[in-house]
Amino acid sequence: MLCRALRRFGQMLVRRCTLEEKKTEPTPLRWLSTLDLVALGIDYTLGAGVYFLAGEVASNQAGPATVICFLVAGLSCALAGLCYAEFAVQVPHSGSAYLYSYVTIGELWAFITGWNFILSYVVGAASVARAWTRAFDYLIGNQISQTLHESILHVQQVLAEYPDFFAMGLVLLLTRVLALRARESVLFTKMITLVSLLILVFVIISGFIKGDLHNWKLTEEDYVKAGLNDTSSLGPLGYGGFVPFGFEGILHGAATCFYAFIGFDNIVTRAEEAQNPQRSIFMGIVISLFICFLMYFCVTSALTLMVPYYQLQPGSPLPEAFLYIGWAPACYVVAIGALCTLFTTILNDMFSARWVISVMAKDGLLFHVLARTHTSRHIPIVATVVLGIMAAVIAFFFELIHLVDFMSIGILFTHSLVAICILILRYQPEVKNGGNESVVQEENGPAAEQLTLQELLFTGSSSPTPLSGQVVYVCSSLLVLLLTLLCLVLAQWPVLLSGDPLWISVVVVLLVLIIGITGVIWRQPQSSSPLPFKVPALPLLPLLSIFVNVCLMMQMTAATWARFGVSMLIGFAIYFSYGIQHSRVANPT
Repeated sequence: MLCRALRRFGQMLVRRCTLEEKKTEPTPLRWLSTLDLVALGIDYTLGAGVYFLAGEVASNQAGPATVICFLVAGLSCALAGLCYAEFAVQVPHSGSAYLYSYVTIGELWAFITGWNFILSYVVGAASVARAWTRAFDYLIGNQISQTLHESILHVQQVLAEYPDFFAMGLVLLLTRVLALRARESVLFTKMITLVSLLILVFVIISGFIKGDLHNWKLTEEDYVKAGLNDTSSLGPLGYGGFVPFGFEGILHGAATCFYAFIGFDNIVTRAEEAQNPQRSIFMGIVISLFICFLMYFCVTSALTLMVPYYQLQPGSPLPEAFLYIGWAPACYVVAIGALCTLFTTILNDMFSARWVISVMAKDGLLFHVLARTHTSRHIPIVATVVLGIMAAVIAFFFELIHLVDFMSIGILFTHSLVAICILILRYQPEVKNGGNESVVQEENGPAAEQLTLQELLFTGSSSPTPLSGQVVYVCSSLLVLLLTLLCLVLAQWPVLLSGDPLWISVVVVLLVLIIGITGVIWRQPQSSSPLPFKVPALPLLPLLSIFVNVCLMMQMTAATWARFGVSMLIGFAIYFSYGIQHSRVANPT
C-alpha cells in the first residue's frame, strides 16, 4: 500500500502537459514581425548590464579582461539561445522555459522552472529600478543617496545601505503603464531601442578616439602613482596588465556578466503573437544576441581604454568616463539615455513575469485568481498588480549587486533545464492521437522490450522507441549529476593545479563516466520530424550548455545560494499546498 501511494505520488510529480492541449487554447492576433522581435530582444537585454554592470565588473573583478567575461557569458547564452530556438519552432506557444519543461520532463520541474523565471524577472525589474535611481541620482549631484545614507540606518550584508523610495515609486508607476495595449508598448520599445543603440555607438566611437592602450597594460608603478594599494576583495592590484585580478577574477566576472545577457529568452514569451514563429523567433534570438554581444564587447573595450579600471565609478561608469576625458556635456546625454533604456527594461521584465504568472495560473499551478483578465484589454490585471507590489518591495529593500547575482543564478538554472529538455525531447517517440497513445506506449512499451548491451549501443530502430526514450531520460539525469560534481571539483582549480593525485583521479573518473554515458545517448535514434531549425551536434551542445551554466553558478557567493534556497522553499510550499491538487493536467475539466 505504501509503495503504491509513493508510486502514485511520484507519477503526479512527473505528469506532463501535451502540445495538443495547448493547441486548443485561443491564440492572440499574430502581428509581431522579425524586426519587432529583434527590437524587443535588444531592449530586453541592453539595460543595466551595459550602463552599470561593465563598470562594476571592471573596477572590482576583472579589469580590462571584462571583455573576456562578456565573451564567456555570451557563449553560455548563445548555447542556451540555440536550445530556445529549437523549442520555439517546435512549441510556438507562450510560456517560455516553463512550457518546455512541462512538455518534456514533468510538472514539478516545470513549476520550478516557471517559479525561477517569475522570481528572476521580478527581481530583474527591481534591480533595474535601482539602477535607474542611480542614473537619476547622478544627474542631480548624488543628492538622493547622500540624504538617505545620512538619515536612515541599515542592516549590513542583508539589506541595502538605504531603502530606495524612488525605485519603489518607479516600479509602482510602471505597473500602471504595463496596462497599456501591447501595440503601444512595442512601438515605444522600438523607439527607445533605437535611441539606446545610437548612444552606445557614440560611446564606442568616443572610446576608440580618446582611449589609451596603456590602460590595458598598467603596472605596479601606475597604482603607486595613483595612491592605490588594494581596491578589490579578490586581493591587491599586483598583477597589472590586461588581467589584473587573474583567472579567478575572470571566473567571478563571467558569472556576474551573465546578468547582462538576461532577456533574450523573453522573445519566446511572444511566440503566439509572432507572424511566423517558426522563423521569426529563431532569427530574433540569434540576431539580438549577436548585436548585444557586440555592444557589450565594444562598450567595455571603449570604457576600459578611456579610464584606468581602478578609477571607474561603479554607480555611473559611462557618464563618469566622459568627465574623465573632459567631455562634460556628453556625460549628461549618456545618463539621460540610460534613464530611457532602463525605463523600458523594467517594463519588459514585468511583462515577461506577468505572462508566465498568467500561464501557470491557467494551468492550475499558481492561484487561479492570478489568471483573471481585464474585460476589455484582455490583460491579466491581478498578476500585474501582484508582481508590481513584489518588485516594488524588493527594490525598496535590497542592494543592486545582490539582486544581480540572484537573478543570474535563477536564469542559469532555467537555461540548464531548457538544454536538458532539448536533450530528452529529441530522442522521444512522436506523440499520436492527442498524446494518449504515446503515454500508453511509454507505460507499457519498456516492459515488453528487453534492454541488453547490444540494444543499448546498437539499437535496431531508426526512430525513437519508448525504451530508447527512457534510456535517454535516465542517462540525461545521470549526466546532469556528473556534470554538477565535475563543476564542484573544478571550482577547486588551485588544488588541481598543485598536482594533487586524488583530485586529479576524481576528475579523470568523472570525465570517463561522462564520455561513456554521452556515447550511450549518441547511439540512440533521434526524432526525424522536420523542423525549420534544430540544435546541431546533439548531444554535445546541450551538454556543453549545461556544463558552462553550472560552472557559472558555482562562482556565486554563499549568500546568493542562501537567497535562492529560501525562494525555492517558498515555491515548494505553494506547489505542494495548492498546485499539485489544482493542476489542469490532473483535472482536465
